[in-house]
Amino acid sequence: MTELILRPLADAFMQVGVFVALLVAPFGWARYRWGHRLDDALLRHRRLGPLVAAALTMPPGCGGAIIVMALYSRGAVSYGAAIAALVATMGDASWVLLAADPVLTIQLKLLLLGTGAAAGYVVDALGITPARRADSRDRTPPPVLVPVLGSTVLARPATRLHELGALPALLWLLLGTGATVSVPVTFQLSDPAHLYLALGLLGTGVAVVAFVRGGCRLADDDTGTAHPTSMAQVLRHGGNEIAFVTVWVAVAYVGFSLFTHVTGFDGSQLPLHGLVGVLVGATVGLIPGCGVQIVFTGIFLAGGMPLPTLVANTISQDGDALLPLLALEHRAALLATVLTTIPAMAVGSALLLLT
Repeated sequence: MTELILRPLADAFMQVGVFVALLVAPFGWARYRWGHRLDDALLRHRRLGPLVAAALTMPPGCGGAIIVMALYSRGAVSYGAAIAALVATMGDASWVLLAADPVLTIQLKLLLLGTGAAAGYVVDALGITPARRADSRDRTPPPVLVPVLGSTVLARPATRLHELGALPALLWLLLGTGATVSVPVTFQLSDPAHLYLALGLLGTGVAVVAFVRGGCRLADDDTGTAHPTSMAQVLRHGGNEIAFVTVWVAVAYVGFSLFTHVTGFDGSQLPLHGLVGVLVGATVGLIPGCGVQIVFTGIFLAGGMPLPTLVANTISQDGDALLPLLALEHRAALLATVLTTIPAMAVGSALLLLT
């Protein structure tokens, strides 16, 4: 019971939610300080969009790619920029690889940066632009509303802690506490203990409550929430993002755990060598979320697959960023899953020929 369900639930918060928070918080603060400037710059210099989008995904985790998906949903960046971010992101599997082989992780990040930017520019050059739901909406800016975990209130300057709200404050308290335990575990400085499990389960539970009270959707999907007017709003909004990602990762972790337990399939049965392996790696990358991709990276670290297979999977996978894009712009998301497999197959096959 513990390893089958409880451990995956705890890992969703401790291995993913905590590290997403480490990116969401500084990105949220930067958006609070310079958000309008960033959007204006991207609108004025849209040709830099794919390169900037790919660069935003260089920090480990999914935070940068998720932010690019929100920018795309608001029309601040092109579809090529969204593709660049999805190609370049390694998702939360990068934490696993970074802990085991930092040098290889940096090399892969640079490869992803170049591949993602190139793919984005090609998409824009070909004029691939799926219809967005936002295109049919009235573009008149609505009154600025701030989604609070559980309610919506008119935006106003908020500087005091009590204006954050009890549930977001509890979530951020657990994230901070979880980081002090999870970071040493992730970098193999200590082994998971009862405290890790307890904090993870509690954190995932609070994330589920926040996710449900937030309407079971990503918060960063309109102009108002994209430009917070206070740090309290940044933290409320960031809490919604983290809860959204944590819940879906928990579903992926538990689902894969149960599937493995029932069927005995753990990924090692797949043909992972040669050109077939590259195809398998790119195909596995089509699966949304980070759970399966983390397992796939673990197989590589265990010596179960060659580097070209991992590279194909890394380029094809979209991490947790595809989940909010599916919720916001499902047609763009479905097309993106197809487009990201093309550079995955090309680069994976080229690497196979070179090694």
